[in-house]
Amino acid sequence: MNGPHDLGGQMGFGPVAPEVNEPVFHANWEKRALGITLSCGAFGAWNIDESRHARENIAPADYLSASYYEIWIRALETLLERHGFATATELSAGHHMVDGREPKRVLTAEMVEGVLSKGSACDRPVAEAPRFSVGDRVRTRNFNPETHTRLPRYARAKTGVVEAVQGSFVFPDDNAHGRGENPQWVYTVVFDGGEIWGEGVDPTLAVSIDAWESYLERV
Repeated sequence: MNGPHDLGGQMGFGPVAPEVNEPVFHANWEKRALGITLSCGAFGAWNIDESRHARENIAPADYLSASYYEIWIRALETLLERHGFATATELSAGHHMVDGREPKRVLTAEMVEGVLSKGSACDRPVAEAPRFSVGDRVRTRNFNPETHTRLPRYARAKTGVVEAVQGSFVFPDDNAHGRGENPQWVYTVVFDGGEIWGEGVDPTLAVSIDAWESYLERV
């Protein structure tokens, strides 16, 4: 979807200025925000793609004025209410009032290291052979869905070259909305700077993205 989260390649936001010697957390509440988000994700009620879409749906003014972990917590509130673990009244009050849905599983302290080190694989087999090969010229689709997508705005309706066939993976555009994993082939596609940013760009620049097969058409 188009939203304040989709900033890659967009003009007018100033230079990226990394913080020198940036700490892992700027405040203790950020540690807690990370822990709560991971613990609630272990409930098994939503997947990472639905979680991303919840963050994308934060109102632009709120999103752009919020810090990284504020965005996480605001999205988590949406997910907890949507899936019946908490009510809007409880979230506003900050404490339990009524019994909600029981989680499928609970992440205990001794489980954390193993869960985080293992991660969760999203590669899946598909029956069909890949439609594109390394060296093929392709064009990305020009679409603006209200639902989740991993194709950024700056790379839509652009022509590039397939650099690698990465394998087949869960299709996030469907997975975020409960339509199944529906895996597709994923390709690394390279675009030159002029194709992305137009006239006056540094001719040595190039941008690569990983694109699901349904995002692409042959040129």
